[in-house]
Amino acid sequence: MSRPDTARHAGERHGVGHASVYIVLTALALVYIFPFLIQVANSFKTDEEATNAGLALWSANWTTAAYKTLFANSDFGLWTMNSLIVTVLVTTGRVFFVSLAGYSLARLRFPGRQGVYLMLVAVMSVPGVVLLIPKFLVIKSLGIYDSYPGMILPLLVDAAGVFIMKNFFESIPVAVEEAARIDGAGTFRTFWSIVLPMSRPALMTIIILSFQGSWNELNHFIVSTQSPALTTLTKGVASLASGQLSAGNQFPIKLAAAALMTIPVAIIFFVFQKRIMNASGGAVKE
Repeated sequence: MSRPDTARHAGERHGVGHASVYIVLTALALVYIFPFLIQVANSFKTDEEATNAGLALWSANWTTAAYKTLFANSDFGLWTMNSLIVTVLVTTGRVFFVSLAGYSLARLRFPGRQGVYLMLVAVMSVPGVVLLIPKFLVIKSLGIYDSYPGMILPLLVDAAGVFIMKNFFESIPVAVEEAARIDGAGTFRTFWSIVLPMSRPALMTIIILSFQGSWNELNHFIVSTQSPALTTLTKGVASLASGQLSAGNQFPIKLAAAALMTIPVAIIFFVFQKRIMNASGGAVKE
C-alpha cells in the first residue's frame, strides 16, 4: 500500500474515532440534562398533567399557574433574600479565610504545621451529617442560634477549600515571594499583593464551590435556625413537599421553585468556569 493510501486510511480511522467520542459525549450530556428538561417542562404543566405525563417534554396546555401560586402563596422572595445574604457573605469570607489558611500551611513554618495538615485531611473524610449535633450544641452555647451569625460563621472555613489553596500555593515559585521580600514586603503584603493575584484559577474554583455549596446547603440551616423569617430557599422548597400551598401532589410548584433555584448557580458557573483553567505563568523570568 502506498504512503498516501496509508495516510488516508489513518485519517479515516482518526475521523471515526473522533466521531465515536462525540457520540458518546453527546449521549452522556443528554442523560445528564434530561432530568433538568423534565423539571422545567413539568413546572409549566397542570398538576394533573404533571402526574399523568411526567416524562413528556411537551404539553398541550402550557401554564404559568405554578409560578404564580409560588410567588403569591409562599414567602419565596424572603427565602431568596436570606439565601443571597448568607451565600454572598459565606463565599466572600470563605475565599479570604481558606486562602490565608492555605498560604500558612504552604509557606509558613511553625510548630505543629504537619499535625494541622493531617487534621485538615481527617476532617475532609468525616461525613457532614455526623457533625450536625455537635454543630448545634456549639451554636447554641455561643448564643448565636436562630440568627444570621449562626447561619454564616460555621460555614466560613471549608477543609476542602484550604486543601485546594494549599496545593495551588505550593505550585507557585518561591522566587516570586523572595523577590517581594527583598523589596521590603512583609508576609501579609507578599500574600495579598503578590501571591493571591497569581492564584486566580484556584480562587475561581473556591468561589464556584463556595457559592454552590452555601446556596444549596440544607442540613446546617436546619440545625442553626427555626424562625420563619430566616428560612432559606433550601428549607422553604423542602417545606413545599408537605403540601402546604394547595391540594394534589404539587409537582409543578415544587419543580418551579427548584428551577428558579438553579438560575444563580448556573450564572456563577458560566461566568467563572472559563477562568478556572487559566494558568498563572510568566511571574518569574529565568
